[in-house]
Amino acid sequence: MEDKKDIAVIGGGPGGYVAALRAAQLKKKVILIEKHKIGGTCMNYGCIPSKYLLHQTKTMKEIRDNPNLEEPSPEIKLNWEKVQKNRVRTVTKLRKGTEFLLKKNGVQIVCGSGSLEEGKRVQVKRGKERWTFKADHVLLATGSSPEELSFLSTKNEKVITSQKALELREIPKKMIIVGAGAIGLEMGIIYHRMGCEVVVLEIMPTILPGSDKEMVTRLERILKKEGINIFTQMKIKESQIKKDKILLKGIDLKNQSSFEFDAEKVLLAAGRKANTDQILGESRLNLELDQKGFVKVNSQFETNIPGIYAVGDLTGGALLAHKASHEGILTVENIFGSKQTMNYRALPSAVYTDPEFSSVGLTEQKAQKEGISYKKGIFSLRANGRAVVMNKVEGMVKILADDEDKIIGAHIISPHASEIIPELTLAVKNEMKLPDISSSVHIHPTLSEAVMEGALKVRGESLHMLNK
Repeated sequence: MEDKKDIAVIGGGPGGYVAALRAAQLKKKVILIEKHKIGGTCMNYGCIPSKYLLHQTKTMKEIRDNPNLEEPSPEIKLNWEKVQKNRVRTVTKLRKGTEFLLKKNGVQIVCGSGSLEEGKRVQVKRGKERWTFKADHVLLATGSSPEELSFLSTKNEKVITSQKALELREIPKKMIIVGAGAIGLEMGIIYHRMGCEVVVLEIMPTILPGSDKEMVTRLERILKKEGINIFTQMKIKESQIKKDKILLKGIDLKNQSSFEFDAEKVLLAAGRKANTDQILGESRLNLELDQKGFVKVNSQFETNIPGIYAVGDLTGGALLAHKASHEGILTVENIFGSKQTMNYRALPSAVYTDPEFSSVGLTEQKAQKEGISYKKGIFSLRANGRAVVMNKVEGMVKILADDEDKIIGAHIISPHASEIIPELTLAVKNEMKLPDISSSVHIHPTLSEAVMEGALKVRGESLHMLNK
């Protein structure tokens, strides 16, 4: 017997569960289908647990590095077993809170694998059990999973995904990380702090490909200074499994020389693929995909099949949890009466390195490619009082503005950069101008003063740096 809903959401990650909550707020009958755990990869195996481990290892490192402590602080270490138990406890607490909110808002949660059928029907499988639901609208939010390389299979215990890396019971002596994106760098920092020798191999010319080149070049220097071994333009050709280690061989594209590295573990962090297999199931629905296998949608997030929508990692672009959530909200509001589009220029991102790196809007390279005339201001944290007292001066704020002083891009290397970027995200979103930031009173002493100074620097008016 079919159960009719206003909207069926397949996937309970940050795109799906937020969309379900918004639909419920609009008094709609909602079913949310999740194969594993509410919260998806982000809450259970990504964003939240990784930030927990980053926070714990950062606390240890700051105590060890504090020159004013009298006791032998370098000997302080983390109880890794206890850290792992508390990681699970933290994630569980957040997940149960989310489940509580969904149920209290009237969202029907079904645990099982959801797939599309004709006529906007959704079939749910759990073991031998089967259910079918019919909905006026279906939202696909099944996310993505790590991309494997032909010569590196996670079927071997020495090759791991980020999920497995978060759950390791013992710290390896050495780890190779394939890919210098956000996941690779963050995991590298966690294990480096725990005493693991970390080698990061990236095929592109810079870490965090696609980011502002000047900023990531600076960040790479900082990370190398901390002791993380980063090698760019490294093309891996083959791997060899030994008794107690794994060996990677390849070509250094900078000089065409050969390289080889060995380690106890290799972490695959070189991209992700859309989880489309689940939703298509055995149906013959002709859901249109792009060349990389991501679901194609229009500006209203509707697929080529009327009434079927998709958001988040499933549709490609920036694979960010907050992007998925915002797309989920807009999709639901569009379905039930609104007409909104996503402003991807005002989509911020953050990488939780030390210091953090956060960005919004255009990079210099993107502005040049689009033929946009711009000017820039860079303010160093060495001239920021709060950064000095924190002994965290290795960073800067960079702001780009067009000829009319409109802020078109901003990039930050700083402690808590992810908490500072919203001011500049608002500026890009609302097409604000430099004086809107520079004339706003910023509390002293704060790291956010560097944003004000960066805006002043664009026009050669910085107060705490020389204007050259």
